[in-house]
Amino acid sequence: MPPELHFLLFLILRMAVAAAFVVTASIITERSGPVIGALVATLPISAGPSYVFLALDHDAAFIAQGALASLPVNAATIFLGLTYVVLAQRHNLIVSCGAAVAVWIALASIIRQFDWSLTAGLAVNLVAFGICIPLLARYRHVKMPLVTRRWYDIPFRAALVATLVAIVVSTSGWVGPRISGIIALYPIVFTSMMVILHPRIGGPPTAAVLANSAWGLLGFGMAIAMMHVAVVQFGSAVGLMLALATCVTWNLTLWWSGRRKAAH
Repeated sequence: MPPELHFLLFLILRMAVAAAFVVTASIITERSGPVIGALVATLPISAGPSYVFLALDHDAAFIAQGALASLPVNAATIFLGLTYVVLAQRHNLIVSCGAAVAVWIALASIIRQFDWSLTAGLAVNLVAFGICIPLLARYRHVKMPLVTRRWYDIPFRAALVATLVAIVVSTSGWVGPRISGIIALYPIVFTSMMVILHPRIGGPPTAAVLANSAWGLLGFGMAIAMMHVAVVQFGSAVGLMLALATCVTWNLTLWWSGRRKAAH
């Protein structure tokens, strides 16, 4: 088999795996309500497959360096969320989502100019979430209208994630670990939620889902830090598994804490 055809078939397979992953997560999100949906949305639905496939093509040093670039990008994502949540209270999808994505791109462009250490990345996340979580708190509790799924919703999300995986995998060899780590963290799930839900149920209810995602996104940042440390010490496979375990454990803890508060 020609090398070009082998690469193309393998790329299509990776895109299909990523798409299947996001379809499963989307169905769970739609059936579980805004709080649980937000926790599912902050699992590594898009970044996870991207990093798995990067690990198949590159060594542990590449993955560890990519994680260092991804860590401050997680802080950019919470500012994307805050921008959308505030604007969505009064503005339409184009203004709210467009401004949020523009904020993310601007911050990501600044982030790529620097060589990040683990300490610096954690510090940026600490400051960003310290600012954004209190500001998002007032937008978390909104009565959610019934959401009727349309036929193109899940294919749309799957296509976005598959496209992201294709970009990350096909360009990683020449853009290097830093840019790969930034691209892998583009918030595909948040963007698709805005695009799909805002026209259907309105800005405030859609914003409530993103506002509820703040604490889960903080755990996602911890998982990225764990991935960097574990990949350096134990290799890519162990590092990726520990990162996933960190993310899942954090979100389960948030869920259990929320149920406890509701019971009381």
